[in-house]
Amino acid sequence: MSIECLAPGVATLLQDAGRTGLRRHGIAQGGALDPWSFALANLLAGNPAGAPALEITLLGPRLRFHSAARIALCGGGIEAEADGMPLPISRPVDVPGGCVLRLGRCREGARAYLAVCGGFRVAPVLGSASTDLRAGFGGILGRPLRRGDRLDLATDNAAGIATVRFPGWWIDPAFDDQPRGGDRVVRLLPGSDATTSPGTLFARSWQVAPASNRQGLRLLGDGIAAADRKERVSEPVVPGTVQLPPDGQPIVLLADAQTHGGYPRIGHAIRADWPALAQLRPGDRLRFAPCTPEEARAALCRQRQRLHRIALALDAKRALA
Repeated sequence: MSIECLAPGVATLLQDAGRTGLRRHGIAQGGALDPWSFALANLLAGNPAGAPALEITLLGPRLRFHSAARIALCGGGIEAEADGMPLPISRPVDVPGGCVLRLGRCREGARAYLAVCGGFRVAPVLGSASTDLRAGFGGILGRPLRRGDRLDLATDNAAGIATVRFPGWWIDPAFDDQPRGGDRVVRLLPGSDATTSPGTLFARSWQVAPASNRQGLRLLGDGIAAADRKERVSEPVVPGTVQLPPDGQPIVLLADAQTHGGYPRIGHAIRADWPALAQLRPGDRLRFAPCTPEEARAALCRQRQRLHRIALALDAKRALA
């Protein structure tokens, strides 16, 4: 019961929901960068929403399944085929033993998730299976997937699968009601530091820089300045914090964010918009919009309610199968 990596893709990482309660020790939260697509893939595969899955960035791996399995792919509009058969995403797919799964480009975002029914068998580190690239632990020896790696599956519950097959139904993978096309809008709570012209952060369009990674999205645009430019001591930061370096180009911290930083903190991206941040590719554009704590809480509640409804619907469908 294992999956063999024939080609690793650009950066394929084993991730779960991340490490919590350890930031006071300097340990990043980590975990799936797009928690929405990650959770959907797990639910479709029949797993708890936080089970370990593979996070695929921009270009996926080629994998051989040494035993039959039920899988699900979500996020990024990823190209996929099994034994040469094109596969849909956002629905469960059965693959037989010996099947070769080829995952290509992410056409509509930056990241996709591959979940396998029963999950991957991986020893947790500090309570999580997630890969911490900066610290070099967790996941697959703290590094991306390599050719020749074998990922053990936790259970064998796919007996009787002889061919590639998938149902005619699927779920809508949209995580909010924002229209597609144009600049992505990311909502911000006020930060502890101000800029010289408070409205300029929201009035401008920002482009995602190639130097972005799981630690943060670096943005390019007409620079802005902090109102208080005095030297300051490092202060706590978290995923979502928007920092402003001296060059005036904001950085939006993501799941692998450091625990402290010395740059001004000019805003905080609301949690409901983290999936959108995770799917932005270099060259994509975004705009910020101001948000209140009440609006942020309501947006997250709507997102969680939607995920819960999907989980209930999938449970009902399995009960009738």
